[in-house]
Amino acid sequence: MRHKRKLLFLGNLILCTFSIMLIYLVVLDFTGAIPSEYNIKVGDDYVIDARFPLSFTYDLEENSILEVNPVEELSKTYLGRNNGIQLKTLEKGSADLHYKVLGLIPYKTVKVNVVPRLEVYPGGQSIGVKLNTEGVLVVGVAEITDISGNRHSIAEKNGIRIGDSLIAINNTMVESSLHVAELVQESNGENLELVLKRNGREFTANVTPIQSGEDGSYKLGLWVRDKTAGVGTLTFYHKDSKKFGALGHGIADVDTGELMSIKDGEIMNSKVISIQPGKKGRPGEIRGIFNDVNSPIGRLEKNTVHGVYGEMIRDFPNNKFNVPMEIAYQHEIKEGPAYILTTLDDNQINKYDIEILRVINQSKADSKSMIIRITDPRLLEKTGGIVQGMSGSPIIQDERVVGAVTHVLVNDPTRGYGIFIEWMLQESGVFDN
Repeated sequence: MRHKRKLLFLGNLILCTFSIMLIYLVVLDFTGAIPSEYNIKVGDDYVIDARFPLSFTYDLEENSILEVNPVEELSKTYLGRNNGIQLKTLEKGSADLHYKVLGLIPYKTVKVNVVPRLEVYPGGQSIGVKLNTEGVLVVGVAEITDISGNRHSIAEKNGIRIGDSLIAINNTMVESSLHVAELVQESNGENLELVLKRNGREFTANVTPIQSGEDGSYKLGLWVRDKTAGVGTLTFYHKDSKKFGALGHGIADVDTGELMSIKDGEIMNSKVISIQPGKKGRPGEIRGIFNDVNSPIGRLEKNTVHGVYGEMIRDFPNNKFNVPMEIAYQHEIKEGPAYILTTLDDNQINKYDIEILRVINQSKADSKSMIIRITDPRLLEKTGGIVQGMSGSPIIQDERVVGAVTHVLVNDPTRGYGIFIEWMLQESGVFDN
């Protein structure tokens, strides 16, 4: 009987131990303490620590792009307290390393990418962004009262929502909001086939324009907008590919909050004319005007949630910080001092001190990769912290470009978020060159 109790106790102890281990590993995964992917530059050495009860196994034949050595000379599966391994990169490519619990139970695969060393020119200058949408954006819907006094809601009847893009009418591509009005009037009240897009997917709606009792014109009851413009900050320029990235977040419609679908667009030099400082609960703003509207410096090609991207068509417009800098991948970024490059109302690119408060391990692109705090008294005096128009300001640490400013914390304008530069380079297509 006593023997059975001992076995039962031992079984419960083992079960409890494994349960605690499992909870611990889940917490590590949830907090990002165990990244799923590493980008390590060719020629670099890097140490990965495996926290107990985890250890690494690997296949040297498969991992020919790496030389893998234990930090402590233990065995191929490490059961000691320090289960770290040192990776020496040999050539570009990808390889898998495998976590195991207690060296026995497969737990997780870590992808190691050996990536090229990359240099970009940092930005920091104020730019004007002019974006032409694909079709027109539905920013409002309304009921129409016809000549008999009856009320109609074409949008509600046909499932058209605010935020949809109207691409074509009767197989004619829509060019502008005025073009929409012309096509609707030319219909003389006959049925129209609308091609719309929502969340990247096209759909059609067959509608009949209503003759308004107010002015006798034909209407669809849709308020649409076709262009947008604003001021932001250039993040980087890659000379070999001529590609650039800016803002660190996408351009969304002010009324709908939807990311605007881009047909084409331009960036140009802009001049800061005033600054509204940010305060708790009220974001500030950099106000600017476009310079040389007829001489754009770049073509806009992509508007994504992680920034706007395109190709430069004129000489790189940074005369102050005109030396390329190496980029840092996320595992190379650390909490601590850094600085940003940005332009205020003196219209000069300047350095301003910040602190990186937290680095968030990520396996896919996200515009909230780091939490930062403005510490430079000059910038705090001028802006109160992070303000609209500062988005895209490059973040520099140890003289390497690590990311860009993206968002402000509304309740504390001295703090905000930054995006890893590797996500912006990935979106821009620089890695494809």
